[in-house]
Amino acid sequence: MAAWLGPYAMTREGSGTSWLPDATPHEGAHQQFGDWTIMTHGMLNLIYDQQAGRRGGSQTFGSGMLMVMGQRPLGDGTLGLRAMLSPEPLMGAAGYPLLLAVGETADGRHHLVDRQHPHDLFMELAATYSVNLSNTSSVFVYGGLPGEPALGPPAFMHRTSGVDNPEAPISHHWLDSTHITFGVVTAGVVLNDWKLEASSFRGREPDQYRYDLERPVLDSFAGRLSWNPSREWSLQVSYGRINSPEQLAPSVNEDRLTASAIYTTPFGDGHLWSTTLAWGRKMLRPGDTLDAFLVESALILKDNVTLFMRAERVAENELTHDIPGLEGKTFTVNKATVGGIYDFIRTDRAKFGVGALVSRYGLPEELKAEYGREPTSYMVFGRLKFW
Repeated sequence: MAAWLGPYAMTREGSGTSWLPDATPHEGAHQQFGDWTIMTHGMLNLIYDQQAGRRGGSQTFGSGMLMVMGQRPLGDGTLGLRAMLSPEPLMGAAGYPLLLAVGETADGRHHLVDRQHPHDLFMELAATYSVNLSNTSSVFVYGGLPGEPALGPPAFMHRTSGVDNPEAPISHHWLDSTHITFGVVTAGVVLNDWKLEASSFRGREPDQYRYDLERPVLDSFAGRLSWNPSREWSLQVSYGRINSPEQLAPSVNEDRLTASAIYTTPFGDGHLWSTTLAWGRKMLRPGDTLDAFLVESALILKDNVTLFMRAERVAENELTHDIPGLEGKTFTVNKATVGGIYDFIRTDRAKFGVGALVSRYGLPEELKAEYGREPTSYMVFGRLKFW
């Protein structure tokens, strides 16, 4: 199956129009129907979540995705269609407990704080068209309802370093929260190992109704420069001006700046190591400037063992929005997660395993009365991957 957006390895393509290292493993079931080449892959997690402390909670829920992509020659170029669906609306509008997570709303009236919102049923419904100008260059267009603009690194569930960790990063809304945008058009050019692209998109994040398609309004813009200097590396910098992203703060706009580096390499006899370093800055207009830093890594061993970690440092101003005297105050918080999965069933088209993770939080003194001095949370889960 050829790449969607240019004359390079298909393994380079991540979520939306983002890039991964060429050394990224490719997992997909391929079928041919006339001129159409179809690829299908997916993942399903069944998770028990226990978040510690006064602001924690416990819940059993499912997460994951199913993605179907098709492409065919059309004229001088390649037409692509994509659909990605999620079971997450079934967990309920309030999502699942996740300490220090913020963003979006469950009911249109209250902030989601210390909970991770569910992703919409329709995570992506998009089309692409690309034309190769030479054996090293191309131009392309991408449109989605929903789709992903050219802003940030690949979404966390598409990064090899993060896909096996079922927890969403608490830096999600600093780095890759625009991966579900109801209305986006992107145009770009590929020149050798460089890609320059620009997007116009709907700035408002998805509302609390997780099964519908929202009205596309192209009121925001973003641009991204990507570079893959070798098979193992993928780097990007991006900037976006986002109009009224939060439903509960409609008068606040956001400028977002991100930079990331992803390193993925095979080693030994069939093993793989992938690491992502990322930084995101939210510049609220009017409001604060808030930074987030992330490092995540995964070690995938041939004998069906996956080990992963994630560390984050985030400046947040929504954690105490409802506490008198602390409303809107900014706190810098830290989180570290380690975990692993053992796949005890594996076939040519699927693998099933069980896993667990533990997360530890670092909090400023003013928050310890709310959360506990050193809260520790955990998840246990079953994971099915199929392709």
